[in-house]
Amino acid sequence: MNEKELIQACKKNVYSAQIQVYHLYKDMLYNSSWRILKNREDAQDAVQESFIKGFERIQQIKEEKYFGSWLKRIVINHSLDMLRKRKNIVWLDETYLLETKAEEVKNEEDINFSVAKITNCIYQLKEKYHIVLILYLIENYTHKEISKLLKLNESTVRNQYRRGKKILLQLLKNI
Repeated sequence: MNEKELIQACKKNVYSAQIQVYHLYKDMLYNSSWRILKNREDAQDAVQESFIKGFERIQQIKEEKYFGSWLKRIVINHSLDMLRKRKNIVWLDETYLLETKAEEVKNEEDINFSVAKITNCIYQLKEKYHIVLILYLIENYTHKEISKLLKLNESTVRNQYRRGKKILLQLLKNI
């Protein structure tokens, strides 16, 4: 059964198709959730809850080719909700004018870092910076999409991204 047929079977509530879809997407969803929550058990819970929500709302999917990204959006939203509840996070709106010039890197040395080192440094950042960097750099969300997810002004997201990236580069230089 191809992916389109699997999703059609899931719309008909065929349990074996749901299990196959679960196995097809669980790792991708877990990785997305873990990058936000940084906790194995919470990420597993988020994945389970997201599949439940996804299967309950599967009739909303018009084009099966977007099913994976639709599920990913569900798990990211759920993970952010869990993070808010767990840490009682309030995203501060830091609106002010951005510099119009792009920041230039003074030291243009070609620096190579392992993914593990970069990820470790990202997780050392304050929550507001690490979430924005993860969503933008790894999950490929736009600043506009992140601002909607976090209920912030787009300029605030851009500022948090810029500041987070600056701090991240400093941490990487100190390695």
